[in-house]
Amino acid sequence: MTTDSSLLNSELELQQQEELYQQLLLQTMGKMQTENPDSKVIRPLPGMCVKTISEPGKQKIFVNICQSHSVPQPPELTREELVELLQSEDPSGYRVPMSLGEPHTEIDNSSQGCTAYDVVINQDFFQKCQKDPLFQQFVILVSLEGLENKYNLELSRDWKVLKNRKFLGSINEQNIRTKSKPVIQELQPQESSTATAKRPEFTLLVEPPTGDPEYLIAEIKLPGVPSSRSLVLDVGEDRLVLTARPSLFHLDIFHPFFIDQEKSVAQYNNSTQILTVTMPVVSS
Repeated sequence: MTTDSSLLNSELELQQQEELYQQLLLQTMGKMQTENPDSKVIRPLPGMCVKTISEPGKQKIFVNICQSHSVPQPPELTREELVELLQSEDPSGYRVPMSLGEPHTEIDNSSQGCTAYDVVINQDFFQKCQKDPLFQQFVILVSLEGLENKYNLELSRDWKVLKNRKFLGSINEQNIRTKSKPVIQELQPQESSTATAKRPEFTLLVEPPTGDPEYLIAEIKLPGVPSSRSLVLDVGEDRLVLTARPSLFHLDIFHPFFIDQEKSVAQYNNSTQILTVTMPVVSS
C-alpha cells in the first residue's frame, strides 16, 4: 500500500502552522513584534506642575503633567457629561490615555529633596483642560490615581497647581506604546462583527488565593473554537479584550489590578477549548 506524499506534506504543514501559533501563545508580549516595534521614544512638552504629599510619610511629591500629540486622545467628553461622570458610581469607566514616567529625585525651591513624576497626556486634551477648571481638576485626579496604581502610592488630594512653574526638574524622554500588543495573532485577519458575538463564560482567579496577589489568571471558555488561529487577544494594564472569529465570542473587561503586560502569557487548550491567560500583578 502506497501513501500519497502530498497528503503527508499537507498534514505536516498544518502541524507546523499549529506549532507556530502555540509558540505565539507562549511568548511574552514584549518579544512578539521585534521586527515591527510598537513603541517609540517621545520628548513631551511641559504643561503644569502639581504639588502634593505622599501618605503617611508627608513627603513632597511633584507631578509634571506634560503634553504630546503622540499620546492618543480620550473619547470626546462634554462638560455636562463630565459632571454626570463624576457623580456616577463608577467614574473609572472613562479612560484617559496617559504615559506614566519613572520617579526622579529633584530639589525644590527650599533646596530640599523631593520626588517628581512625569505624566504625559494628549496635547489637545491638555489644552481643553487648561480652559476649564473642572477638566483640569479631573485630569489631575486621574493622574494621581494612575501613579497610585502603578507605584503603590497614597497621594493627598489636597494638591496645588504651581502658577509660575510648568515643570520641576528636566524633561525626560518617555517610551510610549503606539498600539496594543496582541498575545494571539491571526496570519490573515478577517472581517468580524462584535455586535453578533456572544460574551463567553470566564473566571478570574488570583494566585496565591490569600495575601498579596502575584498573578491574575483568566480562564475563558470558548466552545466551538477549534484552535488558537481564530483568536485575537489584547492585554492592557487593567483591561482584557478577546475576540473569537468569525463573530463567535467577544469579551471586554476591566479588572482591579495593574499587571505587567510584558510578562503576560496565554495558552489555548484545544481539547477543553479553554483559553488561560496568566498575568503577573504589579499592584492592586
